[in-house]
Amino acid sequence: MLATDAPPPSAPYARVKQHLKAGLAAGRWPAGALMPSEAELVAEFGVSRMTVNRALRELQTEGLVQRTQGVGTFAAPLHKVSSTLTLRDLHDEITSRGHRHHALVHLQRAEPADAALAAQLGVAVGSEVFHTLIVHHDNGLPLQCEDRYVNPACAPGYLAADFTRTTPTQQLFDTTALWRAQYAIEAGRPTAQEAALLGIAEAEPCLIVVRRTFTREAPITIARLVHPGQRYSLHGEFQP
Repeated sequence: MLATDAPPPSAPYARVKQHLKAGLAAGRWPAGALMPSEAELVAEFGVSRMTVNRALRELQTEGLVQRTQGVGTFAAPLHKVSSTLTLRDLHDEITSRGHRHHALVHLQRAEPADAALAAQLGVAVGSEVFHTLIVHHDNGLPLQCEDRYVNPACAPGYLAADFTRTTPTQQLFDTTALWRAQYAIEAGRPTAQEAALLGIAEAEPCLIVVRRTFTREAPITIARLVHPGQRYSLHGEFQP
């Protein structure tokens, strides 16, 4: 979910990212140099533009490149430091540790949006939005309760996905043009429902992340991610 670790090299976007990262480390593109365009990378790796965009977006988040709309991607100055959290799929995070991930889907349906939710997703009050409630497990232990609402205009096929085989994060990575994300992170207590789903006491402290993502034009999703404090920690690093 939230980490700065390298992605699994088997993922198509990860191959593109690693190629560019290795070139930057080797000095192939010095600071300020124009890097290959999205179209060039699509042709070179035989992947979609969305896949290339994700690789470049993660490099930008890590402070390794700078992107200017309509101009291109440039190698960032070496003194650049990024304090932005990387948006990462929880399945990748768990399996990268050599652990087994599985998910239990407790809810997967369309619901009418109330006023507060409609404002968050940029839809009309009473219009249908997609709702999933999923508990992710790490080696059989509940690690995250994910309560997510999705704007159907951005991801019309969302409810057709099998979330025992893929994650909402991966599904949205693959089917939407993610542009930016907002995070709110706090320590707090779970709701009674969240505590029951995670198998913890209602008084147990949790790490709670509320995350909202956007295309250039509209909100995609808002998710509340609740992690038992004793089972989860947030890590990051930077290099000057």
